[in-house]
Amino acid sequence: MVTRASTPSNEPKGELWWSLKPVVRAGLPEGPETNPIDRFLNAELRKRGLKAVGPADKISLLRRVYLDLSGLPPTPAEQEAFLADNSADAYERVVDRLLANEQHAVRYARHWLDILRYADADERMTAAPGIHLWRDWVINALHDDVPYDQFVQLQLTGRRASERTQMSATGYRTRREPRPGDQFALGLLARGTGEHPQDLAISAVDTVSAAFLGMTVGCAKCHDHMYDPISQKDYYAMKALFDPLVLRKLTLASAAELLASGKAMAETEKRRVPLEKALSELIAPYKTKLYEERVLMLPTEVQAVIRKPEKLRSVAEQKIADDYFPILRIDGDKLTEVMPEEARKKYGDLQRQLNAENPEGGGRRGPALPVFYTVEVDRMREQEKSYVLTSGDPLRPEMEHEVKPGWPFATGEPDFREGRIEAFTDWLTAPENPLFARVAVNRLWQWHFGEGLLKNASDFGELGGKPSHPALLDWLASEFVRRAFSMKQMHRLIVTSEAYRRASDAGPELAESQKIDPGNTMLWHFRLQRLEAEPIWDSIHAAAGDLDLKVGGPSFDLREGGGGGGAGNRRRRESAVPGGTNSPRRGAYMVRGYSSNRDVTPSFLLAFDVDDGRAPCPMRTQTVTAPQALFLMNSPDIDRACAKLGERLQREAKDDLAAAVEAAYRLVLSRAPSTAERNSALAYLEDEPARLKQLAWLLFNLDEFVYVK
Repeated sequence: MVTRASTPSNEPKGELWWSLKPVVRAGLPEGPETNPIDRFLNAELRKRGLKAVGPADKISLLRRVYLDLSGLPPTPAEQEAFLADNSADAYERVVDRLLANEQHAVRYARHWLDILRYADADERMTAAPGIHLWRDWVINALHDDVPYDQFVQLQLTGRRASERTQMSATGYRTRREPRPGDQFALGLLARGTGEHPQDLAISAVDTVSAAFLGMTVGCAKCHDHMYDPISQKDYYAMKALFDPLVLRKLTLASAAELLASGKAMAETEKRRVPLEKALSELIAPYKTKLYEERVLMLPTEVQAVIRKPEKLRSVAEQKIADDYFPILRIDGDKLTEVMPEEARKKYGDLQRQLNAENPEGGGRRGPALPVFYTVEVDRMREQEKSYVLTSGDPLRPEMEHEVKPGWPFATGEPDFREGRIEAFTDWLTAPENPLFARVAVNRLWQWHFGEGLLKNASDFGELGGKPSHPALLDWLASEFVRRAFSMKQMHRLIVTSEAYRRASDAGPELAESQKIDPGNTMLWHFRLQRLEAEPIWDSIHAAAGDLDLKVGGPSFDLREGGGGGGAGNRRRRESAVPGGTNSPRRGAYMVRGYSSNRDVTPSFLLAFDVDDGRAPCPMRTQTVTAPQALFLMNSPDIDRACAKLGERLQREAKDDLAAAVEAAYRLVLSRAPSTAERNSALAYLEDEPARLKQLAWLLFNLDEFVYVK
């Protein structure tokens, strides 16, 4: 039995923290409600003397559920159809259509990828080329409603639990080949590679524990956790699960493409040989001089190792030579510093000629083939021991503190016959694991209501607090297991609840409820929510009529014209989905990441609180800042979108300005204008269709556009 590491609170010493106790499916409270969620919530409202608001009006609810489930606003036609449909199940049928649409998967993949720290670029990430294929795998898995336990298993092992091994007719058991495409799920682990081989394992522990266990184990790198039952040994035992993993580069090309690439490489090499020979002869004396100067600066014993032929070095000596390689490496800029002017000019000419042989930037191999980095177990590394690391530093192992593979909260000896990670994943995704389903359904709840039943969605430890509705959380967790971990079924259950369909406005008649529960912890009204960056981007371009809804493909760079429809941009054309257009793509495909010497994540995403992917992001902040207002007021993207929306309104309304105003409100705010709004807009237009661009600008800058009520 696992107990808590320390007891700084008033909890009895030795008692299990609530999140580590088995999930107990509570009986449904009494009540007339048909949705079980409302039984729990309304029982609590009655208990606390809270009065709930009534249901939201139809058009507000429609915009809410569209932006929630798909990240896109309803079209005017969809608005009209819903308003005209008075059948009892009209709303439920809208929900079913949205969940079946592939755009729902694009929307919710972005939620998951925040937690799993997806990034297109990271200065220490070897796996950056092709990393978008992992994002696309997540989208496809959500669209296919891959059960959540398999969704996690695949990203940790590359295989479904039932498809790991196969038995031949002669009784010989082998590992089964994964399904085509499932190798892209391993981008989760490959993304964690960095400067040191052990960075992959450390990243895996931190990401997996936060995302799927809801435990912040990072502080156990240096000492036993101060509050939760996670020791330093537990942390490094979990790291040992992933220590044998190494990157493996997959070339994603057909046989014909490989043959053509090989031929191009041979031709390129043939042209480069004389240029490289001339360059080598030119730099040889300068390189030798600089190298010798640097060697002479080293300790005598190190000099002896460096001067010894590599084949004659011992393992320890080779490590010394490798450690000093960065110091002894002679870069081009250092060479040119010691060259006379004439030699420097010749050096530059030869470099330009060599670079001209590869205009596509493919290096010595010619044009680059598409690749993806996956992970695999290195059998040699699997035999190596694992140790506690001082302060989490891979270069400072504590040789006296060896650890065996394992994980916190495990009972008994793990069975590693199918593999270390496979054994851990089986435990992690087991229905009886009290954390697995609880953490997942709390995240789903947070994405729908703006806040989880447990507010700290990635901290189910003591500092994370306790849930507002513990019985409901456990009921949802058990229901998730009962429904075979179907995420779409849980989405449907939540958004069809009475609580989700409540209005957000609380009038003076509800002053007593406001006084009792000012933070709306009991959900007596729907929380007003600010749209995230991606739905804002998507809504702008959906209204302008130029949003490209194609699914999958490399990310685009907004700062290089990728999102604004600019013509003639080579990077933009390369980033488009094959066969696609140059129209702006959905915000989920906007490039993001980190580098210390250049901006990667566009300022638009940063302004609207998007993290750069260096750490798991369980919940985005929702700030209100000047850069947000400036983007909506005077950015080139907004200006282009306003112009396109103005042209669209003129074209579709056929110079009927009253109809244009109606369409503008429906396209931007997903509702019809009031009489006062219509009259004000017509007065503003002054019978000038050209001013529709300015009307579009006004609507995009309303608070109502960026908030969901």
